[in-house]
Amino acid sequence: MENQHAEIVAVITMKPEAITGGGAPVFIVKDQKELQKISMTLEKIMDASAHEIDTDTLIIVAR
Repeated sequence: MENQHAEIVAVITMKPEAITGGGAPVFIVKDQKELQKISMTLEKIMDASAHEIDTDTLIIVAR
């Protein structure tokens, strides 16, 4: 079986105070609409998947 490696390539959040450190770029948005729009755009650009951490934060994961 092939060794798979997943990497967080971006974080999109409405609560920047909840984000500390890390190696991925953080996109700060003002509302749910912008959160969804940015995550969908980044998914397409990076050929990756968006995953909801909570109602205020999504991550983009590449495999």
